[in-house]
Amino acid sequence: MKPKDQNYSKSRRLKNQLKAVVTNPYNVIVLIAIVLLTYLIVLPLLDMISTTFTLAQRDVRQSGGVAGAFTLYYWQRLLASNLTTKLLVQPLLNSLLIGSCVSVCAITIGSVLAWLMVRTDLPFKKFFSLAVIIPYMIPSWCKSQAWLTMFKTERIGGSPGFLMSLGINVPDWLAYGPVAIITVLSLHYYAYAYLLVSSALNSINSELEEMGEIQGAGKAMILRKITFPLVLPAMLSAVILTFSKAIGTFGVINYLGSKVNFVTLSSQLYMNSKSQNTQTAFAMALIMICIASISVFVNQKLIGSRKSYATIGGKGGRSTPIRLGAQKPIITIVLIAFFAVGIIMPILILILESFMLKQGTYSLANLTTYYWVGDGSRKEIMEGLPGIFRNPNFINALINSLKLTFVNGIFGTIFGQIIGYICAKGRGKLHGRVVEQLVFIPYLIPSIAFGGIFLSMFSRPQTLFGVTLVPSLYGTFALLTITSVVKHLPFASRAGTSNMLQIGGELEEAAAIAGAGFFKRFVRIVFPLSKGGFISGFMLIFVSIMKELDLIILIMTPKTSTLPYLAFQYANGNSPQASNCVAIVMFSIVFLVYALANIFGDADLAKSMGG
Repeated sequence: MKPKDQNYSKSRRLKNQLKAVVTNPYNVIVLIAIVLLTYLIVLPLLDMISTTFTLAQRDVRQSGGVAGAFTLYYWQRLLASNLTTKLLVQPLLNSLLIGSCVSVCAITIGSVLAWLMVRTDLPFKKFFSLAVIIPYMIPSWCKSQAWLTMFKTERIGGSPGFLMSLGINVPDWLAYGPVAIITVLSLHYYAYAYLLVSSALNSINSELEEMGEIQGAGKAMILRKITFPLVLPAMLSAVILTFSKAIGTFGVINYLGSKVNFVTLSSQLYMNSKSQNTQTAFAMALIMICIASISVFVNQKLIGSRKSYATIGGKGGRSTPIRLGAQKPIITIVLIAFFAVGIIMPILILILESFMLKQGTYSLANLTTYYWVGDGSRKEIMEGLPGIFRNPNFINALINSLKLTFVNGIFGTIFGQIIGYICAKGRGKLHGRVVEQLVFIPYLIPSIAFGGIFLSMFSRPQTLFGVTLVPSLYGTFALLTITSVVKHLPFASRAGTSNMLQIGGELEEAAAIAGAGFFKRFVRIVFPLSKGGFISGFMLIFVSIMKELDLIILIMTPKTSTLPYLAFQYANGNSPQASNCVAIVMFSIVFLVYALANIFGDADLAKSMGG
């Protein structure tokens, strides 16, 4: 063959290969996914970084620069000025204190509960397995309201709490500040440790522990030398989840810290965002992202450096519960008391206070249904607004919440399944790793900062070469939807990946041999087999967004208000009873969805509602 013909043959072969790549539907989906993830995740992050180096018009006089020019003014102000201690150092130390203490307490509680539920002969396990998850279904800021109702003091809260009304002198440090915050968050986030550690314990063959017992080891040594090393990766993962959530939380800090000036990075970020100090707020957000990234890196190093143990073999395993012996009644009573305090009491307190006309007065004469069905005739109550069931603001917030959760549930789950399909099929390949890393980024960004990023980005039209691609979305339902879907992609995609990995590739290969195209295979094979996971993902996102406050608090408007934001407004507007009414309605919706999950028979979902 002549050189000219050889070159033509190579060129044609390359052209055909390129055509095959471009026309392959899977490659097209991968390309679209990467473009969208870059636009919705990477570009907002880069925009946030560039904003911290861009001088705003209002700061021209102080900095002496030109509006829109490159500047280090905000970083210098944050890191090396007279305001550094107030703006950064003290909030940072407070955030690290909360994150570290909550992690230790929550991991301890969750791990102990997991061990008792999985590895022992604890009675009433069906009851405890339901009770252990319910606290996470109640938003953390609702627990803050319950905490204040119980421990609030007249010296700070204005009206006495339940204990003060009984003549018990409650110290201020118990009602407000770090002790209250750490306790409430620990009782909220222990579900992470419970879910992860219980899953790890379920995979361990009890014969390993029995061998130790045969060799004469006591329960404490077996736990320390056998069980603990095996579940350590799960515990470390729970630490990262808990720490990242705790340092980024805002609602609990606002309820239990604001009155005693206990400020964290998240609350400082919120205050700067509300006062239009966007550059400073974004700089704080970047510091929080760095902290979360470092914690993830350390976690990966710790897991990667530890010894690996194979606990699942080909002979099958069995689980023989450890007998608690004489301690069983005592442990059972302690657990019942724990769940009574952590579950029943907060709910009962919220319900009771929603019927109290005046806070701090615990008498039958003070009970009323006004905050539920009042007609608005009493101007001294709720500023003359009617009860929530007659209040158009509540109806609007309820409709918005249901609409937001349903829309996000559908779109979030669809995108999660598609991305999960890409990650599962591209496992070990470059495009699979790229998509997986892009999807993970929102997890590192605190919710309140994430909302601020999207507010900044989409409050102005998105243009390309002078053409408006996306109009300004400020104050629209679309902005809420985009923000919520993207923020929850790490969880939705992880669920989708787990779901897709269970579907054997030989099914698609057989269909391809039979002549079925990509989309036909996806619709007729992949989607039906992943239907159960789709329902699980939908309900999981539904529950997560229904109680979301931190993510959307900066982008809320009266028109787009949701139930969590309305409860937040009532609480800050000195109408905690109305706030409790809204919280009870919201919790009832969440619990109803949880019950539906059990009716559908999805045990995995019932165990993972905390996402």
